[in-house]
Amino acid sequence: MDLETLRRLPKIALHDHLDGGLRPATIVELAAEAGYGGLPTTDTEALHRWFVEAATSKSLLRYLETFAQTCAVMQTKDQLARVAAETAVDLADDGVVYAETRFAPEQHLEAGLSLDETVSAVLEGLRAGERESGGRIRMGLLLCAMRHTSRSVEIAELTLRHRDDGVSGYDIAGAEVGFPPIAHLEAFELLANAGMPVTIHAGEWLGPRPLAQAVHRCGAWRIGHGVSIAAEIDGDHLSPLATYVRDRRIPLEICPTSNVHTGGAASYEDHPIGRLDQLGFAVTVSSDNRLMSDTSTSQELKHVADAFDYGTDDIARLTLNAVDATFLPYLERERLWADVAKAYVSH
Repeated sequence: MDLETLRRLPKIALHDHLDGGLRPATIVELAAEAGYGGLPTTDTEALHRWFVEAATSKSLLRYLETFAQTCAVMQTKDQLARVAAETAVDLADDGVVYAETRFAPEQHLEAGLSLDETVSAVLEGLRAGERESGGRIRMGLLLCAMRHTSRSVEIAELTLRHRDDGVSGYDIAGAEVGFPPIAHLEAFELLANAGMPVTIHAGEWLGPRPLAQAVHRCGAWRIGHGVSIAAEIDGDHLSPLATYVRDRRIPLEICPTSNVHTGGAASYEDHPIGRLDQLGFAVTVSSDNRLMSDTSTSQELKHVADAFDYGTDDIARLTLNAVDATFLPYLERERLWADVAKAYVSH
């Protein structure tokens, strides 16, 4: 499938980091306005290359370090609102019709904003971006707690305070090593009791144990990445954990380029997404960090299509898996499913 065809088809983005999708020109402009001098370069093209080179280093830690630069220019209401609005527009221009972008409010307090103010600013920007895109996209927002800090309960409470304002769900993010999901059990129990959707970064790099904690102990509705579930599959034999994830249709938010860049997969052809899809897992495809991985949702789907010889019907299946996995209310999810399915049938 060619990229332009994929761009025209409706898509769903479930795993998109707000601080991982900035336009390089925006970073340079915001840094200049704020007097921030920490950028490695102020040349837009060179800055873009710097982010991509860090992402392709095969080091998850170096990959995560790039976010210090994007977060540095996302510390005021205007900065956050602009980045959020541009995110919505950029996703819409790629043919995404529904997206759930995510960010960690605790990383945007250096200029004196409160946690609530960061959320309000991002929501304001997302709504502005929806309007600027002419209604081509609808945006949800997930709030992330950083797994290496002790604010997960506080961010869970923040999530619940803003659930009626447009916050769709909760996540924990950051390096997995030494920071298992179970360490944040109190936050997950709070959200479960309130019926709040939860996705958890797990099984991206460390192995299946954090994934097991996420689904069995922490009540994850979806799993961010989850590619390590492949270690629980031997031929056609699935371990109890893999069987549980597949048979309960727990969606996997797979981001192929990100996984290749950080060493979760050796190549697109070797990525476990093809085998997981073949075995009936609820596989979805997202871009993770569009800036660092120099990618888009359409590009990610093209990588998958090229690697596994997928056609329109296969892309439709992955996309409808993503519709089913959204944190939209049931009736809204059903309407979106019908609209997306119709578009693929008529293609």
